[in-house]
Amino acid sequence: MTDLSQLAINTIRTLSIDAVQQANSGHPGLPLGAAPMAYVLWQNHLRHNPQNPHWINRDRFILSAGHGSMLLYALLHLTGYDLSLDEIKNFRQWGSKTPGHPEYHETPGVETTTGPLGQGGATAVGMALAEAFLAAHFNRDSHTIIDHYTYALVSDGDLMEGVCMEACALAGHWGLGKLIFLYDANDITLDGAASMTFTEDIAKRHEAWGWHVLHVADGNDIAAIDAAINAAKAETSKPSIIIIKTIIGYGSPNKAGTSKAHGSPLGEEEVRLTKQALGWQTDEKFYIPDEALAHFRTALERGAQQEAAWQSQLQAWRAAYPDLAVEWDAAFSGQLPQNWDADLPVFENSKPIATRNASGKVLNAIAKNIPTMIGGDADLAGSTKTLIAGAGNTGAGHPAERNVRFGVREHGMGAIINGLALHGGIIRPYSATFLTFSDYMRPAIRLGALMGIKTAYVFTHDSIGLGEDGPTHQPVEHVMSLRAIPNLYVFRPADANETVAAWRNAMLVDAPAVLIFTRQDLPVLENDEHVQAGVAHGAYVLKDCEGTPQVILLAAGSEVHIAHEAYQQLMSEGIKTRLVSMPCWELFEAQDDTYKQSVLPSHVTARVSIEAGTTLGWQKYVGLQGIAIGVDRFGASAPYERLYHEFGLTAAHVVEAAKSLL
Repeated sequence: MTDLSQLAINTIRTLSIDAVQQANSGHPGLPLGAAPMAYVLWQNHLRHNPQNPHWINRDRFILSAGHGSMLLYALLHLTGYDLSLDEIKNFRQWGSKTPGHPEYHETPGVETTTGPLGQGGATAVGMALAEAFLAAHFNRDSHTIIDHYTYALVSDGDLMEGVCMEACALAGHWGLGKLIFLYDANDITLDGAASMTFTEDIAKRHEAWGWHVLHVADGNDIAAIDAAINAAKAETSKPSIIIIKTIIGYGSPNKAGTSKAHGSPLGEEEVRLTKQALGWQTDEKFYIPDEALAHFRTALERGAQQEAAWQSQLQAWRAAYPDLAVEWDAAFSGQLPQNWDADLPVFENSKPIATRNASGKVLNAIAKNIPTMIGGDADLAGSTKTLIAGAGNTGAGHPAERNVRFGVREHGMGAIINGLALHGGIIRPYSATFLTFSDYMRPAIRLGALMGIKTAYVFTHDSIGLGEDGPTHQPVEHVMSLRAIPNLYVFRPADANETVAAWRNAMLVDAPAVLIFTRQDLPVLENDEHVQAGVAHGAYVLKDCEGTPQVILLAAGSEVHIAHEAYQQLMSEGIKTRLVSMPCWELFEAQDDTYKQSVLPSHVTARVSIEAGTTLGWQKYVGLQGIAIGVDRFGASAPYERLYHEFGLTAAHVVEAAKSLL
């Protein structure tokens, strides 16, 4: 190791521990131990341009062990990203660009939000999958314009998590040769020695999944780390994991190699002793030697040259393939192509149809006009109706297909879908499974919402309406729990035509969307601009009366038809009634007060809601004087018609409730 390399590595270390100490909060252990591997990767291998963090063909670096965020922030500042030293000094403080765990959109150069362990590694699999698909789609024999690596720094905790294992199994199955994990194997977790809970052979596990496994015995041996990364890059048919033995809190005289270095500041005196042990020449906080900074900042010129060379390749490719270039621009602009909704179906005079079946038709109509829209399901394509007709399926050794076969891996699926969206070029990637299994992928959905990425999470078999499978498969609390996640648009359409509108608006919102569909057939509403515009507003008056209504009926999804039957009965008895369909609460909440009052006038307090799920949340719309009809217990195994009767999800019950309020 040269003196300059050692100085640069120790600059990462000292900058990190100073920031953690000043915040009096954070995780100093990982930056101290993993600084050498990060230095080697960023200085010798990572293709990136600090002046353009969004360069399409950059290598992606994911700090899956997001608790060690100061490692990443130090690298971003030192290599010249728009992250000032003042931001480093404001680590973990209000309004800074250096939050406790890396957050997408908050910090230039952060590729994904990490911190919940395992999510970053699994998301990296999605990014590598995106690279493989886009390379196959856009590259031509003499023009390679998509060609980059995805690197993830993972910890013991990351590799314990099921989400990471699910995704890693798929990465090996698909043969994602441009995916490389750097495993910070320090054998310490928050509570103590990893051996308390973690004794499996990580090398054999990954070999069994089809990974290329390499070892570095000393985490400070930068020559060995460099050679291992080169060997990983040379293996193009398998993902690689480099197991690098490190010492957590390296350099700390009293805390190195122990859990004390993991999640708490070292303390002022221990910081001083650590700097002394590292041979640091000053106790000055946030000190960056000029020669170290100049060394790191070579990334600016190097990255600019790499991107400029790629831009020349791109221009030559554009000239050779102008039609494909139009498709490229649409894919990477973040905007939908002009004709994306040209072939959306219209359901007129239709027989009753399950919204999952209608959704399958809509999805294929959209995918027809968006060639880089891809997605898949958790081994349920025949039930979720989410296969793209005529497209290939991913399989062993061939990831570059539009129908992504995830197997029974809901959590990994969610994180991989997030990675597809984060990479860029993949338009509204989607996943699909039964609604009750949304619990298995909820952490990934939550992160998608936190990041505001454009994904579509499709769920079918949406209620007790799936019948005989019983309470294990019948979602009750799930719709409302998804509505509780901020920045997530949840669509539960009432019929085939609301399904068309739901998909249209899910494609347009600037955030992730959940689309929830029935297994059972539903009558088809009249299709007109009123329905399509109504869904775009989140809630709308489906049926009304002359003058001021005496009672308002509210419903979502399959229960709109029950409410419609009740509406007809109430109207026939001379009770002025309004029927409101509420397919997307989040869109409705985005409307102005004038529109909200036009749908739900505050002076009409007699309100009844009905939905085949928990009633929690409906009180916001029915008020203290209203009645919410739903299912506040687990379901049962029986034909769905019997279940609806037994649980009081009937027009007669709605009518009775409405009359009781008058």
